[in-house]
Amino acid sequence: MSRPVQKNARAAPRGAPLMRSVMPPNTTITMTDPTAIPKLRFGLVLWAAGMAGSAAITAMVLPQLLGQAQVPLPAPLWVISLAGLAQSALLLALAVWAGIGLTPSVGLGAPALEAVVTGRPVGPALRSQILPGLIAGVLGGILLFAAFRCAPAAVADLQDRFAIPIVARVLYGGITEELLLRWGLMTALVWLAWRLLQQRHGLVRAGFVWLAIAVSALIFAAGHLPAASVLLGGLDVPVVAFVMGVNTAFGLLFGYLYWRHGLESAMIAHAMAHLVSFMASLSWQGAA
Repeated sequence: MSRPVQKNARAAPRGAPLMRSVMPPNTTITMTDPTAIPKLRFGLVLWAAGMAGSAAITAMVLPQLLGQAQVPLPAPLWVISLAGLAQSALLLALAVWAGIGLTPSVGLGAPALEAVVTGRPVGPALRSQILPGLIAGVLGGILLFAAFRCAPAAVADLQDRFAIPIVARVLYGGITEELLLRWGLMTALVWLAWRLLQQRHGLVRAGFVWLAIAVSALIFAAGHLPAASVLLGGLDVPVVAFVMGVNTAFGLLFGYLYWRHGLESAMIAHAMAHLVSFMASLSWQGAA
């Protein structure tokens, strides 16, 4: 698909209504003028939100994960935890900085969070994001539950001895991963395509956005392989295919929502998918 889909900052300020040419003609998205956003405050809000997920993973999941490891730990648990938090803090800072700096040029954004830091009403900014996020999240959660019922034997057995608390799944998946993979990485890929392949001319083409969505989805999926390897004591073809397939599909979905509706829509869908899958698992266990 080669039609242009985003207006750059010089062609259409983000404070003006923005029409996306691949959306229905009566759909408008209002985005904040980037010059009116207090960037430091915005960055701190995004970074703190992402660190909440990192802290949850460090406190609730890392001890379990390392306890399952079949090799001696290279350092005490508290040292590994602090190192992991420091790494997360740095990666989140880079992702947040990239998103804040690059989204105005390619028409991506986080309207509700921008409203929070600029003192505007959040409701109007969320109105067009909630329904797509909820629908995608509910359907995604059902599909995620179904996928794990058909998972390779090694993955199915793992579920009986290793469970990530739902709080950690929602905070890390719904917020931290979306900031890292969509707000940071996907935005940077879209901007690079517009800058290098289009020489900043015209609107970002849909094909370049889809490419960025696909690449970020694949990286999102590959990021789950190290933990799977530690927990399973290695990887085989069925496990790699399952992990990559499921997570790539969800990465494509969340990337699409970010592009068409805003970052918050992707966050809502990601968090809701975990919640629905968790509740479905509880119901399944209760009925068994």
